[in-house]
Amino acid sequence: MIRRLLPLALLLPLAACGPSSDTGAFQGYVEGDYLRIAAPEAAWISAVPVTEGTLVKKGQPLFTLEDTAAQAALAEAKAGLAQAEAALADRRQGARAEEIAGLEAQRRQADAALKLARQDLERQKSLAADNVAARAKLEQAQSTATQAAARLEQASAALATARLPARPDQVAAAEAAVAATRAALAQAEWRLSQRHIDSPTDALIDDIVRRPGEWVPAGGVVVSLLPPGHVKLVLFVPEGRRAALTPGGTLSVSCDGCKPGLSARITRIAAEAEYTPPVIYSRETRAKLVYRVEAALTPDPAALSPGQPVSAEPAP
Repeated sequence: MIRRLLPLALLLPLAACGPSSDTGAFQGYVEGDYLRIAAPEAAWISAVPVTEGTLVKKGQPLFTLEDTAAQAALAEAKAGLAQAEAALADRRQGARAEEIAGLEAQRRQADAALKLARQDLERQKSLAADNVAARAKLEQAQSTATQAAARLEQASAALATARLPARPDQVAAAEAAVAATRAALAQAEWRLSQRHIDSPTDALIDDIVRRPGEWVPAGGVVVSLLPPGHVKLVLFVPEGRRAALTPGGTLSVSCDGCKPGLSARITRIAAEAEYTPPVIYSRETRAKLVYRVEAALTPDPAALSPGQPVSAEPAP
């Protein structure tokens, strides 16, 4: 919240009257604590759908920054997440159905070759019993059968491996990649949301500092808001009456043209005295010390507007 300086023209009526004597009313003015809504990043302003002097509700759009790059970054993050999730699913489910079918066919082929080799081995055994020459063929049949058994075992192992998911460390790496891309997506969504600024509270649009088509630097103010509860009285109390006031005390408030019966609650009393501010100078009080006192209007904070001269005195 920024304390807004009051235009000198609004304070001229105070200069005429000045603070009253030590037995009269305290003189002062109404001051507003403004919310200055700034752009979080440097960008072109594309829209300001509010007008000065109107009331806005909390969450109502105030201004929009150009968001082409932010939209592209969001689309890229979504695509990255989809890719990472697909890779993780692939790691978890193992080989594809087509690869499994090919390995199953290789196993069936190896099984058939083994059966044929064993049949030939049995035949060569019966022949070798009566024929010495057939013993060589028996040894060859035994070798062929052994090789066929090894190929069947290899095909069975490959099929079993293909049906398994990836190793735990590979799955963990894929899960970490998914988490990283989700975080990147969340960041892209947040950066896009920062291009569309909404009102943080119910407030009056006091000033529009920048308009559509203007370039705003990071931290540059675009809209100034005045919430109803951010209006206060600033009073100057003579040194001799300072001790009679305490924070929380009630003041009766009056001003030209305002409704009767206004009151305010003292919220702050300055610890140090100062000379009467030039904006409310008078010959009678120019050498007097005063204390700055701040007070909140009750029960209607919006009853007065910033810049209005006011008078106040302790409530009876």
